[in-house]
Amino acid sequence: MTDLMETFIENREMVQPNHGNMLETAHGGNVMKWMDEVGAMSAMRFAGETCVTARVNQMNFERPIPVGDTAFINAYVYDAGTSSVKVRIRTYREDLRTHEKEMTTESYFVFVAIDDERTPTPVPELTVDSEEGKRLREEALEAENGGW
Repeated sequence: MTDLMETFIENREMVQPNHGNMLETAHGGNVMKWMDEVGAMSAMRFAGETCVTARVNQMNFERPIPVGDTAFINAYVYDAGTSSVKVRIRTYREDLRTHEKEMTTESYFVFVAIDDERTPTPVPELTVDSEEGKRLREEALEAENGGW
């Protein structure tokens, strides 16, 4: 069994000019790609198997990430089914010079674990052993069900 806190992944992407749009902010497609990659890492850490994206919940771009800032992305598994893995993914705009950080995007992805034949395969049961893990899981479940 894998504990929620063991699935927590953080990553940063420096938003370069080639990641930007006409407004010199991160193109939404790049942000989605980065979120998908970090989410998949979290799901694979949990499942111990290759995981592929099956579903993306609503994705709202609340604020832009300017070219030159960093996209700080975190993800963790908060629920699992037989072969599916639910991952909460949040992106923040981060100015590395000032340490200023604000959330820009949040979404809930569902990944499916697959075996070498690319067939869905079972995942372990999610455990939540810490108070921090319980808080994160509760936040995700509440937000996924309309709290955002």
